[in-house]
Amino acid sequence: MHSEQTAKKPPYLMIAILFVGTFVAFLNNTLLNVALPTIMVDLDVTYATVQWLATGYMLVSGVLVPASAFLITRFKTRPLFIFAMAVFTIGTLLAATAPTFALLLAGRMVQAVGASVMSPLLMNVMLISFPVEKRGAAMGMFGLVMIAAPAIGPTLSGWIVEHYDWRVLFEMILPIAVISLLLSIWKLQNVLPNKHVTLDYFSIVLSTIGFGGLLYGVSTAGNDGWTDPIVLATVIIGIIGIVLFVVRQVKLETPVLSMEIFKSPLFALSAVISAVLSMALMGGMILTPAYVQSVRGIHPFESGLMMLPGALVMAVMSPITGRLFDRIGPRILAIVGLTITAIATYMLSFLDVDSTYSFIISIYTIRMLGISLVMMPIMTNGLNSLPGRLNPHGTAANNTVQQLAGSLGTAILVAVMNARTTSAAEDLAAKAKSQVTGAMTEEQIAAMKAQIGQQALLDGIQFSFVVATIITVVALILSLFLKRAVSPDNVKQVNASQPRVVETPANATLSK
Repeated sequence: MHSEQTAKKPPYLMIAILFVGTFVAFLNNTLLNVALPTIMVDLDVTYATVQWLATGYMLVSGVLVPASAFLITRFKTRPLFIFAMAVFTIGTLLAATAPTFALLLAGRMVQAVGASVMSPLLMNVMLISFPVEKRGAAMGMFGLVMIAAPAIGPTLSGWIVEHYDWRVLFEMILPIAVISLLLSIWKLQNVLPNKHVTLDYFSIVLSTIGFGGLLYGVSTAGNDGWTDPIVLATVIIGIIGIVLFVVRQVKLETPVLSMEIFKSPLFALSAVISAVLSMALMGGMILTPAYVQSVRGIHPFESGLMMLPGALVMAVMSPITGRLFDRIGPRILAIVGLTITAIATYMLSFLDVDSTYSFIISIYTIRMLGISLVMMPIMTNGLNSLPGRLNPHGTAANNTVQQLAGSLGTAILVAVMNARTTSAAEDLAAKAKSQVTGAMTEEQIAAMKAQIGQQALLDGIQFSFVVATIITVVALILSLFLKRAVSPDNVKQVNASQPRVVETPANATLSK
């Protein structure tokens, strides 16, 4: 009977151990981005090659996250987390000591194998450890970890790369990973229900082709453009692979990722809103640093410090939002949060070459505040609408959808920015040429080109923020249809507790 019921007393020590492991996994995901130029020079590789440290990690995670539902259902909590943490630790050690780029890339991909299991595992432990009416606060604490780690990653990375060797990024994670591994061996328990299910290997092949192809295609579209043959081929192959994967899951008796979760209207709505929000969020997180560094010429470490207040506000608000969700439900939070996000995103479209630091930081922070009111409540409400047996599939689907949507949003907004920048540069160049009356020196020509490039990029970023605003408004409209979810398990328990009256001939006579 324990299989689908909430644990009576939450295993706080166990959750803390899982939190530490998940925190370093999230931190590791964003820690390396700022260091890529330094690694490129140190290991003598091209920018296209060094990008695989980020792209490869994302691809491995994107392929394995859909399979996490099977892993969590099939294997016990303790050995699964120990295995994932051990693999992550080995990958970290390999990356920290890698003498060549090939070994560094291998270490990153090994890290991704372990990290892909940690977040879904922690979410499932929290879902079964807390009753529905307290899940908001619990998932709010999960949001604190999920947001705080990526928030401090770029700033911390910028400071370390500026003062130390890039290997320190892995060396500082290694002892934390080892401690988490030792604690999991010592104190971790098996709390999630398991059953013997067989793995459909063809589904894994389709998942790899589908999610891997689509993630790779949209992640490279921002740089190579949507008309690039490789981008088009991988996106088309990816879409076909995902369609075949979904069709196969519907037909299988024990699917790798159950499509039954989307029969819940509230989960399906939450997944769509989360996807749209992830598109706007990830795109905005790319556009703002692009403005700060490329238009304003601010140092990467200083630009990271400018983004830090917004990320910290988001992290601090996450547990507060969770408690508010438990009290008032998702709809009001979503409407208020998305309204704030839409207004702040639109305000970012007014960024100029002389915008003050206080304006940039305040608007970006307000935008993060709005997103913090929406992200975890939407996700938690969707999961609350599912029966306990589908929790692993719900968390796997959520993580997969958000990762795909984030990559797609980034690719779309970057493509929009590049297209608008090119168009604006041509217009500005033609206008400048018509205004030039005499001969110009090489220095004057170079200065004019730099000014045109700066203004054109600013125009592209401004227009992209307008597109991001439209995307956010779509999520706001969808949030109007939200309502508080009631777990099917709770409905069954309430119905089972109702006294049943069996009408006998004697009762029938008396009633007459």
